[in-house]
Amino acid sequence: MTKQPKNIDEYVTDAASIEALKKARDECIDTCFSRVETQRTQCKFGKEGVCCRICYMGPCRITPKAPHGVCGADAATIVARNYLREVVGGTSAHADHGRHLVLRLKHIAAGKGGGFEIKDEEALRYTARLYSIAEAGRSKEEIARELADLFLKDFTAQEEKLKTTALAPLNRQSTWENQKVMPYGIDRMVVESMHRTHMGVDHDYRSLLLQAFRTALADGWGGSRIATMVSDILFGSPQPVRSDANLGVLEEKNVNIVVHGHEPELSEMLAAASCAPDIIECARAAGAEGITLAGICCTANEILMRHGIPVAGNFLQQELAVVTGAIEMMVIDVQCCMPSLPEVAKAYHTEIVSTSEIAKTIGAVHFTLDEDNAFESAKQLIKRAIDNFKKRDPGKVGIPSAKKPLIAGFSVAAIKYMLGGRFRASFRPLNDAIMQNRIFGVAGIVGCSNPRSKVDDYTNTLTGQLIKNNVLVLKTGCAAIASAKKGVLTPEAALEKAGPGLREVCEAIGIPPVLHMGSCVDNSRILEAGTEVVLEGGLGDDLSHIPAVGVAPEWMSEKAVAIGSYFVASGIDVVLGHPFHIGGSQAVSDFMSEEIKELFGASFYVCENPQSAFETIMEILDKRREKLGINKKMERKLMDMKDRRKLDV
Repeated sequence: MTKQPKNIDEYVTDAASIEALKKARDECIDTCFSRVETQRTQCKFGKEGVCCRICYMGPCRITPKAPHGVCGADAATIVARNYLREVVGGTSAHADHGRHLVLRLKHIAAGKGGGFEIKDEEALRYTARLYSIAEAGRSKEEIARELADLFLKDFTAQEEKLKTTALAPLNRQSTWENQKVMPYGIDRMVVESMHRTHMGVDHDYRSLLLQAFRTALADGWGGSRIATMVSDILFGSPQPVRSDANLGVLEEKNVNIVVHGHEPELSEMLAAASCAPDIIECARAAGAEGITLAGICCTANEILMRHGIPVAGNFLQQELAVVTGAIEMMVIDVQCCMPSLPEVAKAYHTEIVSTSEIAKTIGAVHFTLDEDNAFESAKQLIKRAIDNFKKRDPGKVGIPSAKKPLIAGFSVAAIKYMLGGRFRASFRPLNDAIMQNRIFGVAGIVGCSNPRSKVDDYTNTLTGQLIKNNVLVLKTGCAAIASAKKGVLTPEAALEKAGPGLREVCEAIGIPPVLHMGSCVDNSRILEAGTEVVLEGGLGDDLSHIPAVGVAPEWMSEKAVAIGSYFVASGIDVVLGHPFHIGGSQAVSDFMSEEIKELFGASFYVCENPQSAFETIMEILDKRREKLGINKKMERKLMDMKDRRKLDV
């Protein structure tokens, strides 16, 4: 048993997590918050990125007395090589997610859906038109088959550029071509990057870093974008939906099932199966009043924005959810699922069930979804959870009462509809509000939560400052859940917390000041929204012109490294709450903060506290507004006929 945290409110911010963490401490349950204490002393070489272990002449660690590894590689080469490998890891995670969904679409098109179906034919036809696929007069299965084949070629293409990059603004595509970072097929980019970082291949840090941005673009404008589009086709495009967030969504008298991870296929079936009359009756026969299905992490975001399924918490609440003693089953798949979960579950009756063939966890029960009979297979899993209800120890149950209401589901299509209605849907009102200085700019706050900082504190403090100063905030992933727990994902929050300009816009449209746009793979929606702003006109002709910024306050994963890289390569400045592991090379650090400004029109900024981040963001937005010439507030005027005749339109 590791050392338990003493001052719990120094680790977490929300009331539910504080209560659950106290329970964990009292019951001597080891969590990430106790384990982080044992890892306070970090390897300096790893933190600075100057440890190389890619061959067995090493590991080599670079110091002033030993400036080269055995092969002769210096700090810049080693740091850049390690960074590229991190981008590869993040890109692979999103791309593999996207590939599974594309294959699912292909199977459905071939009549092998196994219970899955195309739920949003309009999204299918719209996406087909984006790729110039003929859709008029054709069945949805025909269109889906051709679209799936096209997407699969984006993975396997060897000499053709990624087709999905054509969805970016034309000027941005020209930038990628000019800087020679236009990606080919996703699989080629990943394999080539791993080859470049093998011992004795690419030693030029600039070459390695440019390949990192190229690979990241294969994520943001490839794997992630494809995953988002196909998810909308298969499961429905998100629309604004009400729900609740935090551990208080669990019900003491219900069978509680929590889904956790990132792939939405099984969770979609569980959402449907949990409402089946025979399943409800089965739960009541076991002594429960019903079934509560809730989510953790990005699976939570997927089923939240499509079905209004409540959110139990974000990444660092996965163990605390088990500590409530009220969860019959936690269903995990891929990404961000801690290997500690079965160990924590030993103290309770909770069963941890892994469901992915590529993600096995020691101590978890493995369950394989029957893809030919997915709905019945999901019901089988729920019945297993119901059987576990009788094993619950009432004396160990402690569900925090804290929860907050929220509205999520702001896809780009939903935002356009809210801005202009069915027949005049566009980003014109948003562009106008930015040009009129009612909205100062847009900040996309994304990323994880990290136990090395007070959980959600940086994210929520910064969010509060931004909306108070008329910055519209778009959120995904665990950052969005942080805002949900804080209570700022409701239209009422605009009345209470937003600045006057942003409040006016939110009140007119009926939106929160913070828009929940989905899971971490849905960061591509933020780029899509930025592209809509560019195409609407009046705010420049490239993503590097619009007053927008990306922020990753409490990031922790390789996916976040890839996300930050494709945002910068797309022309969006990125503010990081803590730095990449590149501090061991001044040359690499200078490239990542200064040289890339010339290459992409955007850069990385490291701000280790929310006040510094706020000031940096406002400065970035102000400079972009100044270049656009829109820093003067434009007053609205009721125009008479004389005024209208003067307009040259």
